[in-house]
Amino acid sequence: DISGALCISQAWPGMARTIYNDHKRFLETYLTPYPGFFFTGDGAYRTSEGYYQLTGRLDDIINISGHRLGTAEVEDVVNHHVAVAESAVIGYPHEIKGEGKMLHFLPLKHVSWGCGTADTLTAELQELISKKIAKYAAPDYVQVTH
Repeated sequence: DISGALCISQAWPGMARTIYNDHKRFLETYLTPYPGFFFTGDGAYRTSEGYYQLTGRLDDIINISGHRLGTAEVEDVVNHHVAVAESAVIGYPHEIKGEGKMLHFLPLKHVSWGCGTADTLTAELQELISKKIAKYAAPDYVQVTH
């Protein structure tokens, strides 16, 4: 049971070989962070059985009133809710804060959540995120998808 950056040790047929007109940037971004490995930019969790779970982009950060918050961190908390199958978190432009809190796209587990409303789910997720991360991380909007 360990988590960290997802890096690949061997080349594969479809991998990038450069960035057009900026090979130095390619080297700095993908090969320099972990010498001898290709850095994918994603985080991963490996179970004790050897299975991998991608946890999201390591560089996907939302700046909310000066607080830097990783989207994967919020998605992990949201995915622990009994009704949520998976989630995606994005920022949106906000006049005062620069970036708004978050907007979630949530496909629900149909069998586990049929008795509540979208408003109830929004309130539950706001409280869950406030407790597990911080009050400023609670979403302004929750978008449920099917």
